[in-house]
Amino acid sequence: MELNKDIDQFDIPLAKRTYLNNSNSTLLKKLLIFSPFIFLIFSVAALRFIRNLELIPLNNLKFQVERNHDARILGHLPYNETPKEKLVLIEPNIEVHMDMRDSLLKMREEAKKDGIYLIFLSGYRSINLQKDIFYSLKSIRNQEAAERARVSAPPGYSEHSTGFAIDIGDATQRETDFEPDFENTDAFRWLIKNAAKFHFKLSFNKDNRYIDYEPWHWRYEGSIEALKVFERSNRKLQN
Repeated sequence: MELNKDIDQFDIPLAKRTYLNNSNSTLLKKLLIFSPFIFLIFSVAALRFIRNLELIPLNNLKFQVERNHDARILGHLPYNETPKEKLVLIEPNIEVHMDMRDSLLKMREEAKKDGIYLIFLSGYRSINLQKDIFYSLKSIRNQEAAERARVSAPPGYSEHSTGFAIDIGDATQRETDFEPDFENTDAFRWLIKNAAKFHFKLSFNKDNRYIDYEPWHWRYEGSIEALKVFERSNRKLQN
């Protein structure tokens, strides 16, 4: 019987059932009846709160993806080839878009009045010509595509295909043609000071992280068509 005594030491009280007979019973019944609806309201509010917390970073991520999705290849934006009927010859072997011809020639004449002699090195280039230039560099320079793209755009990704780009040199310092040293010429200093008056802009400055600095490469933005062509580039997505 010693075992029963030990068991009796664990005095487990009887569970007491409470009946809703007191003055609070009506209130408790109402709470029990409406508790599913209260739970539903709080659940909806909680779900909305969680959803908002989730949407904020997702929306930001979506914006970032759209912002970065600009169809670049090796740092270059795509450009359509301008139709032949929109090109005009300004010098032997140099064609440009008709919209920029007058401004370009006027800029050269104004520079001459200041004792600066601009020379045009390259204007419009077809996609096929750009293809030859880009891929020929592989054998000449023994460089991978990413390296070549820093100095030459892949075909279909060159501003020259639009007819709105022009490479400019100093007629008195031809050794600086297509060279960063062009920035040390009187011609470049004059362009930096005056080119905007004629709606020309340096395309690839020293801050560009994709493409090497090209002080000789300028583009025209003096017509609606030109502004449309370079609209994406002017968003400064490369920075």
